[in-house]
Amino acid sequence: MQIEGYGTSPAAQLTAPAPQAIAPGHRVTPEQIATLVGLVALATGALAFNLNVGLVAMSVAVVLALISPYEQKGAVDKVSWSTVLLVGGVITYIAVVQKSGAIDAVGQSVSGIGAPLLAALLLCYIGGVVSAFASSVAVLGATIPLAVPFLQQGQIGSVGMIAALAIASTIVDVSPFSTNGALVVANAAPEERDSVYKQFLIYSILVIIVGPALAWLLLIVPGWL
Repeated sequence: MQIEGYGTSPAAQLTAPAPQAIAPGHRVTPEQIATLVGLVALATGALAFNLNVGLVAMSVAVVLALISPYEQKGAVDKVSWSTVLLVGGVITYIAVVQKSGAIDAVGQSVSGIGAPLLAALLLCYIGGVVSAFASSVAVLGATIPLAVPFLQQGQIGSVGMIAALAIASTIVDVSPFSTNGALVVANAAPEERDSVYKQFLIYSILVIIVGPALAWLLLIVPGWL
């Protein structure tokens, strides 16, 4: 019987494969550095100098394409154009509805209701539903002035009403029709994109139904009582 470890020749021991060395970490490429610089320039131009976000983004994309002309082909192929068309179409539709005054007309009719509590609840739902398809900041800027008439009556607390509107308008940002939710769906793996979209859609519907009611119940009703 041969004992393990004995009976092997020195030549076999010398030719035994050595353990593999740990692969070094990935280095940051010049293209990645240029991309990070472009993102910083985009944020600085939009926030500090109030430049048009779309124009600055296209300018940064053109510069990156000139720096690395062969890499941009793969990047364009990976863009989820269906998501881009979805978000662009929804934003355009909501902008048309806002410009036509439909949202303001609905909000003013709600504000004219004689029951302040019911009007506050309906405004929370309007903010939640519209914000699922548009910018939360823009929705707040449109819905808060609608609440001013019955807030001046003193029957509804101003702090609670504004807080409830803010919560109802921001908790639906994960909607697949909004910018944040659409970006998450677009960056999901292709085989998981449909399931992620369905999960976000179901979650958004539940949040739209429950969220404004909870915000109204916790922040507005106690001030009324």
